[in-house]
Formats: sequence, structure tokens, C-alpha cells
Amino acid sequence: MTTPFPFTAVVGQDDLRLALLLNAVSPAVGGVLVRGEKGTAKSTAVRALSALLPEVAVVPGCRFSCDPAAVDPGCPDGPHEGGGRAARPARMVELPVGASEDRLVGALDIERALAEGVKAFEPGLLADAHRGILYVDEVNLLHDHLVDLLLDAAAMGASYVEREGVSVRHAARFLLVGTMNPEEGELRPQLLDRFGLTVEVAASREPGQRVEVVRRRLAYDDDPAGFAARWAGEEAAVRARIVAARELLPSVRLGDGALRQIAATCAAFEVDGMRADIVMARTATALAAWAGRTDVLAEDVRQAALLALPHRRRRNPFDAPGLDEDKLDETLEEFGGDDGPDTDPDGPDGGGGQPPAEGPEGGGDAGAPAEAGESGESQSAGAGSGERSPVGAAEPFRTKVLSVPGIGEGAAGRRSRARTEHGRTTGARRPGGALTKLHLAATVQAAAPHQRARGRSGPGLVIRRDDLRQAVREGHESNLVLFVVDASGSMAARQRMSAVKGAVVSLLLDAYQRRDKVGLVTFRGSAAEVALPPTSSVDAAAARLESLPTGGRTPLAAGLLKAHDVLRVERLRDPARRALVVVVTDGRATGGPEPVALASRAARLFAADGVASVVVDCESGPVRLGLAGRLAGELDGSAVTLDELRADSIAGLVRDVQRRAA
Repeated sequence: MTTPFPFTAVVGQDDLRLALLLNAVSPAVGGVLVRGEKGTAKSTAVRALSALLPEVAVVPGCRFSCDPAAVDPGCPDGPHEGGGRAARPARMVELPVGASEDRLVGALDIERALAEGVKAFEPGLLADAHRGILYVDEVNLLHDHLVDLLLDAAAMGASYVEREGVSVRHAARFLLVGTMNPEEGELRPQLLDRFGLTVEVAASREPGQRVEVVRRRLAYDDDPAGFAARWAGEEAAVRARIVAARELLPSVRLGDGALRQIAATCAAFEVDGMRADIVMARTATALAAWAGRTDVLAEDVRQAALLALPHRRRRNPFDAPGLDEDKLDETLEEFGGDDGPDTDPDGPDGGGGQPPAEGPEGGGDAGAPAEAGESGESQSAGAGSGERSPVGAAEPFRTKVLSVPGIGEGAAGRRSRARTEHGRTTGARRPGGALTKLHLAATVQAAAPHQRARGRSGPGLVIRRDDLRQAVREGHESNLVLFVVDASGSMAARQRMSAVKGAVVSLLLDAYQRRDKVGLVTFRGSAAEVALPPTSSVDAAAARLESLPTGGRTPLAAGLLKAHDVLRVERLRDPARRALVVVVTDGRATGGPEPVALASRAARLFAADGVASVVVDCESGPVRLGLAGRLAGELDGSAVTLDELRADSIAGLVRDVQRRAA
């Protein structure tokens, strides 16, 4: 077994370590979501935590880790009367991004359930994680229905498996920890709310801290067992402190003053619902127990707010994370409690309750290069030449869905029709592998003609594996929405770029809600560039768009060819994901020999490949040339003006796209 990196040897990352330890003290806090750039010790710290958790007492042979002192009466392996007692280390179970629903919640043997009425159940990862840690790396990349299942189990403390009226329930109480890189996409706000705490982590930019990170990592890689032995004393001390805090927790008093501060803070930051108040109360109580106190102080409430509120106040993916600490301090002072004198949050008895740190303070395992600013060449030819500074986006608005025609088989989402594991049942087929969704009527219909030949004598059907039928379901998929944005001088000269950016931001918000991947290609001057390769992070796309300069000629052909190349590469990476190309332009093509003819030939490449496309016509003024509409025809797509892009003006657009594709 691989020796884990010691928890106490992680350099810096105090908020991350504190959030994990508070959940170890009080699992009722509700878990931790760790957000941050790659290489910041997220996974290392989570995996190291399991070694600090006290052993758990279990019923020998129970696959669901029943506690001998409080046996689950509904345990599928029960009853456990006189089942004895054993102890084992707390488990950390990892949920892979590509896991199936059956792997997460467990699988019921449908064939035996139908033929014999036997609940033959194979436990899943939720059963393995009971009374331990369930760790989901890259939780933002999980399919939505898997996230819903695990968060529901975390909230209810139980997992339910149902197949055609046959159900199994078992306890599933665990410490839920998720890590994610925001550059790869966000979780939906309602799912963010189900994590008790959130922590933003970043690599230190201080050379001394980074040196210590590298030194410790190299020492661990050279001799994992020896490195762990050198930190055994610190690990034992933290383990003992967790046990002591757990024992003290029931004695901690949450006074009326602290409760007023909690309620006022949640109200001041306009947090939806009451879950934030409850999580803050539990977190503040755990902080006091971790600090060895029986009274909750103002510093506990402040630290609890910093951990429990940032992810609950985000309304869309473009909102900046974090809290206004000045506003927080003002609120706490205005509604100050009477639970005791203020103390230094960094002191030994302070509410911050920071975990002990050995060695130099550090920021993480590695740094990430700073974002490179958008660069652009200054053009000198043609109207509107010369680079112009970026302009802000106009106020976003709600758009109606632009869907890809036909039925796909891509990743689950909310945009275009697709054959999926979840959705309405449209038919049945023989299962190609393991049966996941039984079509009961088709199964009975397949088995019925053979009952006499199989010697049926009782009331039940004689079912064989060849009779089983898989339900064919139709739902919705996510797509790759590739924006091709004209940033030439002709767009800026008419002061339309603000409206154009507002329209693209509106479409980005729609893509976020529909779980799409997005990409951004821009063209101006003499060339086109991929401003953002396809990603699930729509806020990254919005940031690139915000800093987009304008100016120069209009190399429309270059923009289309660059977009075509991006799609070609993406088809190799993800062949099941269909694309929707959104070209934002006035349709002009200038610069180079035969620019109009080149743009026409480039557009016909998309039509030949059957790529769904929409042209957002940015032409304005009393005299219109209709170039964007002509481009849409060559793309075999549809054209819509900026005004028509709004939800109340775009009702016929999808029908038009589908009609052209028919």
C-alpha cells in the first residue's frame, strides 16, 4: 500500500487544512469544495486527511460498515443481532469522473429480482464511503445526475436504489470532499449550495515557500516511509486533537449573540435559503471545539462566514468569488454578541483555530503561470485601422436555445436532443453489455411466448437473460458552442462592439446553464487566433472577450478556417460531441486577394461537413448590404440580428435551423 503524504507536511494552505479538519471534527458541517488552479496540493491534502481520522467500529462481515453501537435496522446485510465488533481505519473512497450510476449507488440484479423475488444487491461507492470520506476529484466534470445522487445521499445520510419497483436502502453518511479547477467549468449554484464549505487555493508566489514545497516533495518521493516517519509525531498530535474536539463538541454553547451575528451576516450578503445559516452555526461550533473552547466567539462566526458563504452568493459564473471582508466586519460589529471578549483569531485560543504548521509557511505544491494578456497588432490599412482599446460588454439578456438538429449521443446536457441514459423512454433494445435501465413491458413481452416451453408451473414468469430488454431513452446533450467573433475596425467604427460583447456574454450564460463546452475564435487585421480553446469554463471565455481589442481589416476567411480547424481537432478528441458555430459579424470581408471569394469557399466547408451554424448579423444603419445573410446561406445556417437574438424575438430561429437541416 502506498504511503500517503503526511497531512501536517503540507506547506501552507491553512484554509484548506482547516476546512478539512473542521469536517473531521463535525461531519455535519457538510463537506468541502476545494477550488483552485492545478498543482496546489488539493488532492494531496484530501488523501492525507484519511490517515488522521480515528478508527471506526464496525459489525464484522457487514458490507455497509454498520456501527455495532447503533446498528442500521434496514441494513441489506442485516439483521446484526449479536454480530460482534471489529475496528478498521476510516476509508477514503474516490469517485472517478467516468463512473456509472450503478458504480456509485450500487446495482440490483434485475434478473433474479424478477424471476425469484430476491434482492441481490451489489454495493456501490456510497456504501464503501459510509462513515469515511468520499472524494470526488474534478467534481465539476461529473455528469449532473451523478452529482445529484451523491449530494442527495450526503444530505439524507442514505442511498436508495430502485429498479422497476424493487428498492434497496442503506445508510450512507460520509465526509464529502470535492476538488475542481474553475478553468474547466463551474458547478451549478444549487449544487454549490450543497457543499458545506468552500476554499479557494492558489500556489504561493513567495520563493521561500515554493522552495520548501519542492524540498518536502523530493524528500517524500525519495523515501515515502522514512518521510512519513519523520512526521509521525505531528500526525499523532493532530489525530489526538481531532478526537478531543469531537468529545468536546456536544458541550459547545452557541449563544443568542452568535446566532444573531450568523443570521445578520447571511442576510447582509443576500444568501438564498437557510442552509447557509445552519452551516455557519455548525462550522462556528466546530471551530470553538477545535480551539478547545465551549463558547462560540465572534472570531468563530467570522471564520465560518469566510468558509461557508463565498460559493453561496454567486448568482452566475461571472461573479467574482469571495466576500467583502470590510462589509463582513461591519455586520459583525453592528450585531455584536455578548458571548465573551474578542480574542486574537490567530492566537492559540482564537476562533480561527488554524491547524498547526511545521516548517516554513507555504502556499502549495506548484504555481501556475499568470494569465497572458490579449495582444494585438496595430493595423494601418483600411477604414477603422489601428488597434482600439477594449470596450465593456452591454448588459446581458436572456436568449432562447439554439439547438443542433437531429439526435446526438454526446455528453448529458440541456441543449440538443440525444439518446441518453436518462430521459423519456422511447423504445427498447437488447442490452449490449450490462443492463442498466430495464424496459419491463418489453422484457415481459419477450419472455411470455416461451413460458410453456420453459416448464412454467407457478404464478411467476420464467425469465432468462435473453429476455431482458434495455430501455432506449431520449434526453438532451451538451454541445460545443464555438464563437467566431469579428473584431475588425468595421465593427468598432460603428460603436457596436459593446452590444456585440453583450450578446456573446448572453449566449455564454445560456451555454453555462446548458452545460456546454465553449470556444472563442477572433479575427481582425490580417489573421485569426484561437482566443480560447474549447473548454467548460464560460467565465474564462467571458474574460477573454472582455479584454478583446478591435481594429484593422476583416479577414473573414481566416476566421472561418481557424474555426474549421478547431472543430477538426475537437472531433478527434470528443467525436460524440456535436458543434454549434455562432459567427458574430457584419459579413464584410476585406484584406488580401479575393477576400469575398475566399470567405465563401471557407463557409462552404462547414456546409459540407453538416455543422450547425448561426450568423449573428451586426450590420447597422439605414443602408444594409445583407452580407451576413449571404454568409449564413453559404454556411447552410441561419442569420439573426442582434435585436432578434433576445428571447422574445427569436422564437422562429430554431425552427429555421432545423428546417434548413431537414
